[in-house]
Amino acid sequence: MNIKLRRRFIIASWVALFFGVFISCTPAAEEPISLASFTENYVEVSIVLEQNASGNYILSAIFTPPEGYHLYSKDIPITGIDGLGRPTLLELTSNSTTKATGTLIEDVKAEVPDFGPKELLVYPVGAVTLSLPVKLPAGDDWIEDELQVTFMACSASQCKPPVVAKRLLVPIPGAGFLDQVLNEGRIIK
Repeated sequence: MNIKLRRRFIIASWVALFFGVFISCTPAAEEPISLASFTENYVEVSIVLEQNASGNYILSAIFTPPEGYHLYSKDIPITGIDGLGRPTLLELTSNSTTKATGTLIEDVKAEVPDFGPKELLVYPVGAVTLSLPVKLPAGDDWIEDELQVTFMACSASQCKPPVVAKRLLVPIPGAGFLDQVLNEGRIIK
């Protein structure tokens, strides 16, 4: 190997090594922490906690109805419209030590249905994720906290029974615990 070629090879090797070290030291995107999951009336519900790019915590519920079924908008009344439908909701109870710092956000927009009443807004067929910005409770350990969910799945021809204000006890990490984990660079699941 001639001298120029050898020098280029050494420089290229150092550049590759530098970028390899740089990339390995950048923090990986954190995966959501699974807190709870269950299936009721054929709807799968998963509760997760994640941290967004701004460093704020987001509590989310993923509602997955059976194939061909839709869920109802978070914005309809708890009793539905004229008794039809029930909202899809993720809520903190009055007993919860986790506190909301914003409003409930949907990942898909509700639509006016092809059937009446037109105020009975529905999500498109398939899964819906509702997210709530939260402030975690103080503490350096996991805390059992209380949430509640509401949902009802319907197809074009039938509805499953509604689940209204179902209370869930879920483990929530204290803010101090997560800060410590993030500072140490540990990944938790």
